Amino acid sequence: MISHPSRHCTVELQALPSRIGQVRRILSAQLRYWHLDPLIDRAVLGVTELLTNVHRHAQPDKTCTVKIELVLDRLMVSVHDHDPRLPVVADIKDTEPLATCGRGLAMVAAVSESWGVRPEGESGKVVWFTLPTPSASRPQRRTVLDKTAFRFTEVRAESLRPEHAPARSAVAG
Repeated sequence: MISHPSRHCTVELQALPSRIGQVRRILSAQLRYWHLDPLIDRAVLGVTELLTNVHRHAQPDKTCTVKIELVLDRLMVSVHDHDPRLPVVADIKDTEPLATCGRGLAMVAAVSESWGVRPEGESGKVVWFTLPTPSASRPQRRTVLDKTAFRFTEVRAESLRPEHAPARSAVAG
């Protein structure tokens, strides 16, 4: 199932190699839609590593949910699986130079602004990472102050009378 509300996208899948490729394409397309093209490579690398961990290690099944959210000026990518065991983060110095596994979370840490694991009891865990959105992708906001709109007048409490300020409804009609 795929949902595409304006600021998040959720994909439920079996973490199988062919499905991981589909998620990479979905993630790339969503980031292009949000005009976040500069984040595609890092986001795709990170989600690939997280889904590969689910494929290799998650038990009892490979079912997981990938969620990408655009929150303020951060992109958050998270993967929820049903295995309550937390990932073991290997020290990169202890990994053999030609090893083909054991560096996934170190790569996620290297390409992301932050990352972490959130245990969810018997229902599994969520592994997530964030990327800052590029300033060029955010509309530049400029605040223009009209100085005439900021006139303050000292008013004495006894000069306020209800008949001078009729009640108005906030409801139109």
